[in-house]
Amino acid sequence: MAESGEGLGTVPEHERILQEIQSTDTACVGPTLRSVYDDQPNAHKKFMEKLDACIRNHDKEIEKMCNFHHQGFVDAITELLKVRTDAEKLKVQVTDTNRRFQDAGKEVIVQTEDIIRCRIQQRNITTVVEKLQLCLPVLEMYSKLKEQMSAKRYYSALKTMEQLENVYFPRVSQYRFCQLMIENLPKLREDIKEISMSDLKDFLESIRKHSDKIGETAMKQAQQQKTFSITLQKQNNVKFGKNMYINDRIPEERNEIELKHGFEEEDENEEEVLTVQDLVDFSPVYRCLHIYSVLGDEETFENYYRKQRKKQARLVLQPQSNMHETVDGYRRYFTQIVGFFVVEDHILHVTQGLVTRAYTDELWNMALSKIIAVLRAHSSYCTDPDLVLELKNLIVIFADTLQGYGFPVNRLFDLLFEIRDQYNETLLKKWAGVFRDIFEEDNYSPIPIVSEEEYKVVISKFPFQDPDLEKQPFPKKFPMSQSVPHIYIQVKEFIYASLKFSESLHRSSTEIDDMLRKSTNLLLTRTLSSCLLNLIRKPHIGLTELVQIIINTTHLEQACKYLEDFITNITNISQETVHTTRLYGLSTFKDARHAAEGEIYTKLNQKIDEFVQLADYDWTMSEPDGRASGYLMDLINFLRSIFQVFTHLPGKVAQTACMSACQHLSTSLMQMLLDSELKQISMGAVQQFNLDVIQCELFASSEPVPGFQGDTLQLAFIDLRQLLDLFMVWDWSTYLADYGQPASKYLRVNPNTALTLLEKMKDTSKKNNIFAQFRKNDRDKQKLIETVVKQLRSLVNGMSQHS
Repeated sequence: MAESGEGLGTVPEHERILQEIQSTDTACVGPTLRSVYDDQPNAHKKFMEKLDACIRNHDKEIEKMCNFHHQGFVDAITELLKVRTDAEKLKVQVTDTNRRFQDAGKEVIVQTEDIIRCRIQQRNITTVVEKLQLCLPVLEMYSKLKEQMSAKRYYSALKTMEQLENVYFPRVSQYRFCQLMIENLPKLREDIKEISMSDLKDFLESIRKHSDKIGETAMKQAQQQKTFSITLQKQNNVKFGKNMYINDRIPEERNEIELKHGFEEEDENEEEVLTVQDLVDFSPVYRCLHIYSVLGDEETFENYYRKQRKKQARLVLQPQSNMHETVDGYRRYFTQIVGFFVVEDHILHVTQGLVTRAYTDELWNMALSKIIAVLRAHSSYCTDPDLVLELKNLIVIFADTLQGYGFPVNRLFDLLFEIRDQYNETLLKKWAGVFRDIFEEDNYSPIPIVSEEEYKVVISKFPFQDPDLEKQPFPKKFPMSQSVPHIYIQVKEFIYASLKFSESLHRSSTEIDDMLRKSTNLLLTRTLSSCLLNLIRKPHIGLTELVQIIINTTHLEQACKYLEDFITNITNISQETVHTTRLYGLSTFKDARHAAEGEIYTKLNQKIDEFVQLADYDWTMSEPDGRASGYLMDLINFLRSIFQVFTHLPGKVAQTACMSACQHLSTSLMQMLLDSELKQISMGAVQQFNLDVIQCELFASSEPVPGFQGDTLQLAFIDLRQLLDLFMVWDWSTYLADYGQPASKYLRVNPNTALTLLEKMKDTSKKNNIFAQFRKNDRDKQKLIETVVKQLRSLVNGMSQHS
């Protein structure tokens, strides 16, 4: 009964727990479930049974509910499916209707925008028309003002300005063009105030434009007058048997042709020659001067005229930056200046007080200083002597023209002496190029001639005299090459070119002679000398060419006296009265010869070095080849051929070259033996080397260049000979015993040299057993070598301590 009582009490508790679980949030169901286990031990089983019963009841209720509502749900789904089909049709219809509505609305929008835009344009047009109706009268009045100014109706123009300012401008004052017009009115009034000067300005502009033509006409007339005077002078000289130049190379005929052509041109154009009055209308300046005189304001007019003319003078005197490039630039500069001062001279003589002599003199002095500065600066840029010569001629014509109008021009002739120095410099540069071209084209061989005509052609170009050559039959050769007559001709051409500048400078013949000699000295001592030295130092110039250069300079040196006679002849100076500078050609060509001789010695030694570098000795050979080395025989054959060419040289030069070559060869061979890189030398190599030295001695004894006394040339190889004899004979006892004695057989053998060579042979003995034959014959030989080495070292040490 007790258990049944407990079970009855538990059931309501379980129902309460189930209700609490069903009504409580899942997160808080833990404490409720824990209370099931905290009660009686088997209470949870009963709770589970109760829970299962509750679940079954709920399942039954759900099943009943589903059975009750199932048919309604099925019917609702069926209806919904029917409605979906209708909804899709409706959606399509709505979309189509919206699209057609949008399409129809686009046209309406476009038309609406067009209407708006048209309304705006219509409003703007109306505004523009209204504003233009305000502006057109102003513009018409301003245009009328311009017409009045153009027609020189200045009073009406002033009334129009007043109407514009008082009536029309206030209506349109807010516009920019109106402000510009308002700002322009004061300028127009100033123009009207200064209109009385307009005729003068036109006149000034006219003479400025015609300055070139005026100056050109004036210079042409002055040149024609000078040409006429020169022609008369020449005719008088011919009549009285006088001639300015003895040599007809000075272009007298050319001058006559030019003068004749000038006269013909003058006859043809005689009716076309214009005067200043023909080129410029001076009536405006006369009229303005009369008006200002009547008004009592003549001083203002004079001041204004002079001020403007000074400004024009400054412009005329300002040259173009490239004026120095062409003669036309200088000619234009001179014609403008001449035109300016010709006009001033005309105004001076035809008016009363507008310009004065003091004013023109002041203006000319200012202009002359500027002209000299400009010419001095621009002439320094000229590198073409022809252009400088043409500039000189223009300056002379320019000076003669203005001198004819009463202007002093002595300073211009002083400037020409400065330009003469510049001209000489440009000539020197030009002839430097001419000399270089001559040297480059020369073949540096004697000139061959096969006929009398060719002989006469060469003689006509160069003053050569040799009776022996004249007696020789053709074909024969001149000793000099083609460059000699060409250089002689070019020196004469230089003298002619230098003489051209001295013409028309109003200088005496003695001064001209002195100038020619000084410029010719510069050509010889600076230009030609420099070209010769550069030629001699060129790498491609060989020994044969150097020999020919020495011969050429000898003949050019001899020709200097003919150049002096030539200068004397063309300047018409008597030999008895000449006390001027002599030509320096002798020293010039002597210096060139000395340089060529030194270059011959250097190149000959270089050639010897090239052959020696071909030497290929087998320094460890046991026996010699029995003949001299090939390189040495080639070298000796080369020296023989070269020294044959030297027969045309002075004996001292050829002997010095031969001695220098032999000494250099001996030194090179000695250096080859003592080369520090050479470690071993066999006796066979020494014997082979001895054969080469014997050939050198034979060459020296064959007298390759005549003039040596005895065996002087062989002494160049004496050091090698004594050294090789010492080793070949193995005569160490004699060497050591006689060392230091003046009569020693091996006096030229230095102990240090002998020691160096002996140590190289000693090393060979140790390594290659070269001295095996000596040990067989005499086993004490090796000990002797050691003893000799020790004694040589003691000698070397003694020399070191003594020094």
